[in-house]
Amino acid sequence: MPYRTIAVHVNASRHTRERIVLAARIAVENDAHLIGVAPTGVLPILYSGGMVPGAAPVLDACLTYMKEHAEKALADFEQIADRNNVRSFEKRLIEDEAGEALSLQARYSDLVIVGQSDPAEPLSSERSDVAEYVLLNSGRPILVAPYVDDHSNFGSRAVIAWDGSLAAARAVNGALPLLRATRQVQVVLFNPEISLRAHGEEPGADIAAYLVRHGINVDVSRQKTTPDIDVANALLSHVADYGAGLIVMGGYGRSRLSEILLGGTTRTVLQSMTVPVLISH
Repeated sequence: MPYRTIAVHVNASRHTRERIVLAARIAVENDAHLIGVAPTGVLPILYSGGMVPGAAPVLDACLTYMKEHAEKALADFEQIADRNNVRSFEKRLIEDEAGEALSLQARYSDLVIVGQSDPAEPLSSERSDVAEYVLLNSGRPILVAPYVDDHSNFGSRAVIAWDGSLAAARAVNGALPLLRATRQVQVVLFNPEISLRAHGEEPGADIAAYLVRHGINVDVSRQKTTPDIDVANALLSHVADYGAGLIVMGGYGRSRLSEILLGGTTRTVLQSMTVPVLISH
């Protein structure tokens, strides 16, 4: 099934335009409804004006400023969506911080598109870990758009980081509309001999057959890491060598109790990615 509802994070970042263009492209390919979500960045409780006595005038001015920035970002979203021939779209200004606003909207969407955090452009109105927060709190596949890529290779080749896990299976399922629109897909397995129970006698064969039944052109690559390079960096290096424009992978929480910090591989990929990453937790 194609995506029917796609949400994209709209903010004041200089990278927002490229993110909206990518979202518009996917919406057009799937004939999907596109929602531009612009959080103001302020918790709803502050709108009562009663948290700090005498602070109401200053708070009102701050809230007005942040709302105006969100409205401007949505106006840009509307123009980009219209220019890129998105048939159905809408703007949503949400008076909340970005992580919560996007996580809530995600529950009514098939796909949520957010941006990779750019350390050179911290935004005072939102948390620096928006992508990670939405991944852990939305229950939906998240497409993270990097700040260093023009997405020109998107749709040409994709790499699936497959380890037989529940998270990886959910990511592949959530990525099917994108994978069907990609000319060549490669399933890459790192050190599959460590977990033969998850992979079977021929690692990669079952997931490749599953993808072929969905009409996806796929091949399998089995690779080994060395002591001087971890899986995350091996994956990123392989993606660059293969010329992929998309990574599909599972995301893992380091702690089941807190689910605040992500595992090392996931965090490294999200920090160092140079192509869009579709990830599911």
